[in-house]
Amino acid sequence: MTSLIQNKILIYIIPFLIGLFTSYSLPPYSFFFINFITFPLLFYYLLSNYQKGKWISFKIGWIYGFGYFISNLYWISNSLTFEEIFKPLIPFSLIFIPLFLGLFYGLITVCCSFFKLKKNFSSILIFSFFFSLIEYLRSFILGGFPWNLIAYSFTDYLQLIQILSFIGTYAFNLLCITLFLIPVIIFFNYKKKKKIFLLFFFVLLLSINFFYGSFIIKKNEEIDKTKLNFVIKIISPKIDIKRFFQNEEPEETILDLIKLSKPNNLENTVFIFPEGVLSNIYLQDLKNYSYIFSENFSDKHKIILGINSYENSKIFNSLVVLDKDVNILAKYNKNKLVPFGEYLPYEKLLINFGLKKITQGYQSFSSDNERKVINFNNISFIPLICYEIIYSGNININNEDFDFIINISEDGWFGDSVGPHQHFSHSIFRSIEEGKNLIRSANNGISAYIDPSGKIISKLKSTDKGFLEINNFKKTKKTIFNSYGNNIFFYFLIFYISLIFFLKKRRINEEKFFIYK
Repeated sequence: MTSLIQNKILIYIIPFLIGLFTSYSLPPYSFFFINFITFPLLFYYLLSNYQKGKWISFKIGWIYGFGYFISNLYWISNSLTFEEIFKPLIPFSLIFIPLFLGLFYGLITVCCSFFKLKKNFSSILIFSFFFSLIEYLRSFILGGFPWNLIAYSFTDYLQLIQILSFIGTYAFNLLCITLFLIPVIIFFNYKKKKKIFLLFFFVLLLSINFFYGSFIIKKNEEIDKTKLNFVIKIISPKIDIKRFFQNEEPEETILDLIKLSKPNNLENTVFIFPEGVLSNIYLQDLKNYSYIFSENFSDKHKIILGINSYENSKIFNSLVVLDKDVNILAKYNKNKLVPFGEYLPYEKLLINFGLKKITQGYQSFSSDNERKVINFNNISFIPLICYEIIYSGNININNEDFDFIINISEDGWFGDSVGPHQHFSHSIFRSIEEGKNLIRSANNGISAYIDPSGKIISKLKSTDKGFLEINNFKKTKKTIFNSYGNNIFFYFLIFYISLIFFLKKRRINEEKFFIYK
């Protein structure tokens, strides 16, 4: 067995396969039980090879990360198929992006190798500590990409993720990694009773969390619904993203959107249209088409729309609230932009090589740094545009209370892949963390209405075209995580460090006892 593990060729193949299979624990597959096999295998494999040196330890993590990301981020290449200039970069996106992201996992395993991991519980804690910490750093370094954290394996199991409202995604990610490593205890040099105790203890904790989650979901169902004095319509138009590169007349698109949303002039309605449906014009140009809006909408209507805006020589990806005459009632400019998608890093340098951002046009978008709660019609909401939904702990910047999270998105860039499902899974996590209702309007993606416990009340698949109606909602208070944010994750890290030192000191004392005895 040892010779097989230490084979020079298999040292590349085995971590790659472990990473590959781990990715199937994520949405849309959500086979979370796979992690109870792959994580112990990765840990045991690292344990069997770290004595060969730091470079071997690094390669194990790096190749694991490469296998993990190459199988769940292949959809990035689809965004490069719309313009000829980007097609030569498709192999780069398929191979080099997973290789780059895999570096973070190489950093995890090389950090662990400094601690000379052994077959004991302290080593599990050390591995979990570095894995969760570096995944947290991956979420912020170079703009951050907190996509497909291991915690998202539990997306479809609402009872197990209600704890998010207390501890948030990153602390939950830490606990998940520890939990997935528990089966490796079977191979430790512990007495049989100790192994049984540890396994039983973690099964008990998992069961308690399950029953707690079930209780919270049931309790949430008992909350009286607040009746809205208007109807919210979530529009999912499924406009082919290729139309954005064909310079079609905006009038045609606007009429299609109106036809799909079926406005009733006698009914108080808020229409929520997704990001990017009018990408051929700027907000400032919308007045040219105000006659279409005023002819089809009434004073009883409000329109929430994603559209680009141009201000002081800068382009913003914006969410606006409009009346029937296209007067701006509220406006939000996107804070978190997609690297290469909405802006070109090191633009002054790379533009000399003929590169540009992937979305339509050459000038990069600019980011704003302000996100305020928007109030109208006696409700309030936090605006999030597309990619911003993936950032745990960074939604409610000003710590204000609100009723809804409204997320508008354009998922056509993902194509027919796992991408829209992965993107949507973040919405469920954010709704539970914040304890708020979440409205998602996506073009070529999943549109939905999600309650504060993460339960999907209504949903339109990425292949469906139409709208969803909301007549009531559950008014809830802020969660503990909403108040403390990602600070909770660092409290958990401190607890892990303390526990590691405690176990180490206890082990030293036990060894001294046996020596003196």
